[in-house]
Amino acid sequence: MTRIAYLLTQDRGGPVDVTVRLAATLAADGADVRVFGPVPARGASLLEGRHEELAVSGKEDVAAAGRARAALRAWRPDVVHAQDRRAGLVIAGLRFARGARPALVQTYHGVPDDVAEPWFRSESGAARPSVYTRTVLAADAAVARVLDRTIVPAEAMGAFLRRRLRVPAGRLAHIDNCVEPAEPDPPRGPVRHLVFAGLLVERKGLLDLLAALAVEGVLPPDARLTVVGDGPQRAEAERAARRPPLAGHVTFLGFRPDVPALLAGADALVLPSTMEQQPLVVAEAMAAGKPVLATATGGVPAMLDVPDGPVFLAPPGDVPALADRLRALFAEPDPARLGRLLADRARARYRPEACARRHLALYDRLTVTGPSVSRLGTRLG
Repeated sequence: MTRIAYLLTQDRGGPVDVTVRLAATLAADGADVRVFGPVPARGASLLEGRHEELAVSGKEDVAAAGRARAALRAWRPDVVHAQDRRAGLVIAGLRFARGARPALVQTYHGVPDDVAEPWFRSESGAARPSVYTRTVLAADAAVARVLDRTIVPAEAMGAFLRRRLRVPAGRLAHIDNCVEPAEPDPPRGPVRHLVFAGLLVERKGLLDLLAALAVEGVLPPDARLTVVGDGPQRAEAERAARRPPLAGHVTFLGFRPDVPALLAGADALVLPSTMEQQPLVVAEAMAAGKPVLATATGGVPAMLDVPDGPVFLAPPGDVPALADRLRALFAEPDPARLGRLLADRARARYRPEACARRHLALYDRLTVTGPSVSRLGTRLG
C-alpha cells in the first residue's frame, strides 16, 4: 500500500480546503494517507486519525522545517505532497536526505500578490513585479526543478511556469482542484443576492466591486451583497459600504468555515480579483448551481466557459467594465439556466473522485509501488 503524506503550513485558504477534501477522498477509498500541518479551519473532522499537527511559522524558521522533515521521514511515506509555497521549500530538503527518498510533489496554487495579469501572460511592455517578488519566483523555480513534479490546477499557470520561470514541461502536471459535492440550487428569480468570499486583500478586488456597485444605475433597490472573509482591507471596505448608495445593502460576516452553505443561500458569486489561478470558491459556486461574475485572470475564463451560456467576465482592475457586467448579471433573464450549465461543468471537472483518481495516477508514475495505487484508482473510477 502506497503511503501518501500531505504537508501544509497554513490552516485556511484554498490549498488547505483542497488538501482536506483530497486526503479524505483517498482515505475513504482505502489509501494510507496522513496530513501534516496545522489543524485546518475547515473540515478538520474529515481527517480524524489521519492528521499530525506541526507548525512551520515562516520560511526562515529552519528549526521548524527540520522538525517537519523529520516527522515526514519518521512516517516513511512513498509520496510527499506539499500544498503551499512554504511547504514546497520544506520538502525540497528531502531531496538531499540520506537513504530511501519518497517521490516529491507540490501543487503551485498561485503567484505573489503583485504579479499582474499582463506580466503573468508575458505581454510585451508589461510592468515587472517588485524585486522581492522576483526573488520569491526565482526560489519557486529552483524548488520546481528539485521536486519530481509540480501540479498546476490551471493550464494558464503551467504556461507561466514554463515561460517565465523556465520550469521544464516534463516536471509539470495539470490536475484540476476538487470541491465538496453540492446539490445544485440555481436562483429561482433574477439575481439579487451576491456573495463575495475571500481574503480582504488588494488582489481580491473587493474595493473595485464596491466601487462598481456604487456606480449610478447598477444596484437594484432590492439587491444586496454578503462579504465573507477577513483581512487588512476590511475597515476600508466597511467605510465604503456605509456610504450611499451601498448603505444598508452590504453585510460583512468575517471568516466563515461554511462557505458552501452561504453560497447555497445566495443567487450568484462575484470575485473581481486582479490575479487568480483556479479559485476554489468559483468551483464551489459552480457546483452549487450559481452564476459567477469574475475577472478574466489566470484560469478563471476556462472555468466559466460553458457552451451556449452567457459569460460574465470583466478585465481585472476595470471598475467601469465590472459595473457593466454587474448590470448585465442583475438583468439576466434566465440565471437558473446558467447555474445548471455551470453545475454540470463542475460535476465533470471538480468532483473529489476525479481529482483523487488523477493524483493517484501521478503518484503511480512516480513510485515503484504503482500496482496498489492503480487498484485504488480503478475503485475511484
